[in-house]
Amino acid sequence: MSDAADKDSKTEEATEKKVSDAIEKGNLPFSREAPILASIIAFLIIMVFVVVPSGAKLASFLTELLDKSDDWRLNNADDARELFAIIGGAVGLALLPVLVLVPGAGILASVLQNAPRVVLNRIQPETSRISVAKGWSRLFGSAGRVEFFKSTFKFAAASIIVFMIFFEDSHFFVDAIITEPSQLPELIRAHIVRLLASIAIAVTVLAAFDLAWARIHWRSELRMTRQEIKDEHKQAEGDPLLKSRLRSLGRNRARQRMIASVPTATLIVANPTHFSVALRYNPAQDGAPVVVAKGQDIIALKIREIAEANRIPIFENIPLARALYKQVQVNNVIAPEFYKAVAELIQFVNARRK
Repeated sequence: MSDAADKDSKTEEATEKKVSDAIEKGNLPFSREAPILASIIAFLIIMVFVVVPSGAKLASFLTELLDKSDDWRLNNADDARELFAIIGGAVGLALLPVLVLVPGAGILASVLQNAPRVVLNRIQPETSRISVAKGWSRLFGSAGRVEFFKSTFKFAAASIIVFMIFFEDSHFFVDAIITEPSQLPELIRAHIVRLLASIAIAVTVLAAFDLAWARIHWRSELRMTRQEIKDEHKQAEGDPLLKSRLRSLGRNRARQRMIASVPTATLIVANPTHFSVALRYNPAQDGAPVVVAKGQDIIALKIREIAEANRIPIFENIPLARALYKQVQVNNVIAPEFYKAVAELIQFVNARRK
């Protein structure tokens, strides 16, 4: 019940990260029927194009061997080994297309589905592979039902095809009895070609279904719950609470550095309580007055408190204080439109110092 409920809750399509993680772990859609179809087609090609010339060469070799049997001496074990090696080489050469093309076609069909990759996690032992509950779910789950359907389809298709070719409206066995022995291999080959061609057509239909099912089932297994998507988003973007905390810490540190710069100010522009802007002007290093600190409400009062402690002049100018607070960032020079108003204040400060 818990597995069913868990599957029902997976209503969202897999994210790109979930898909890429699955691919890295070797979890890829794979059709078992495609390599089988490729092997059948390879065997069909061999039966049509290769068997006759290869068989003729092998038959010629064996005929010549039997006709000239007196030329072969079997006086000791070395002679027997040499004869067996020659016969084995001829038979192996005749069977070489089967040994190469059939497995090669199956491997090629597998490679075309998914590029080969080394995934060590796939060979690590897992308890789920020997779990009775997991095995039961694999046998009787959706994947198990599809495998049962495919096996039933293959058995039924093969049975019907064999019946139609060898029994229904066919005189194969009668023909095999009355056919000349030299023509019997060709008769058998022709019926095997018909059998393989018919089976290939049936397996093509099954392989097309299996390819589609493998990808649909793979995507279905990768589906995620909304909570999983939220958790993945948190991992990718960072925990919002943690990010908020970090931003708060950053602001506090920036505020502390700003407050520490207030004693370097030349003057403070403020309205009575709401805004305070600390300006520094040192002709030797500043091309124009620089805002070294600014604040509102509590921070504004803190700036004024530090300024009073360091005997920095404070000028109450509500329009100028509001404008400087809104338009100029900390550690930036003031805009040209403020030059005249600020210059008058600086001149007043310099005159008092004299």
